[in-house]
Amino acid sequence: MPFDWIGQVAAVLAMGALTFGVIEAGADGLGGPRVLVSMAITVLALVVFVAAQAYGKQPMVPLDLFRSRNLVIASGTGFAFIGGFQGMVFVYSLYYQQQRGLSSFATGLAFVPMTVLSAFVSVLAARLAERFGPRVPIVGGMLLMGTGTTMLTFLPSSTPVWALSFVMIPVGICGPLAMAPTTALLLESVPAHRAGVASGVFNTSRQLGGALAVAVFGALLAGRGDLLHGLRESLAITAVMAFVSAAANLFLGPARQP
Repeated sequence: MPFDWIGQVAAVLAMGALTFGVIEAGADGLGGPRVLVSMAITVLALVVFVAAQAYGKQPMVPLDLFRSRNLVIASGTGFAFIGGFQGMVFVYSLYYQQQRGLSSFATGLAFVPMTVLSAFVSVLAARLAERFGPRVPIVGGMLLMGTGTTMLTFLPSSTPVWALSFVMIPVGICGPLAMAPTTALLLESVPAHRAGVASGVFNTSRQLGGALAVAVFGALLAGRGDLLHGLRESLAITAVMAFVSAAANLFLGPARQP
């Protein structure tokens, strides 16, 4: 059946057109011809993808997989975290070098505090999940991310770089605290023979989140003409995504296969 390979092409086309359209929106505006064409291609490709999965003999992503509430919430959580994390690193890399005058090496060092605790937090996340269930570390991690980015949004422009690095630590902790329990819960919530497909959906949502965050935040930085203003808008979006994800994870179902 042609639907089997058409679905794969449609998925790639939809994600590529969406990312391109978001990037171009920063320069052309939402009403720009290239943006409108890209969004139209995105919608058309998405319709083709859904049809291919519904009627193909060997669908890449069986649509009934999305009946799993845990899979949908986990995919959204991965999207929110990777989008927020990569987007924040992207905008602060530009801010540190263009506004604060740091070298690329010094900019890299400024991100060290937010990652150095990851190894220790991973152990803590596993213990919390074993004792209280996966909901506690996942919600806690996303709340930390939302709190950290909210604080960064309102810090004055005169805040020292060392203080910014310190406030970023909760954002860095979110990854090892929330992502490992999210992955485990996802894989335990689908039949064993669909674990690979579920993992693919989860990883795709994370990579799409990172790509769109860089595109959207880059458009905000370019469109405002004021890097600090665009930076704060990007952080505000990250905070909202984190808090919404934390709230959604309160509705996680039991970690068992249907």
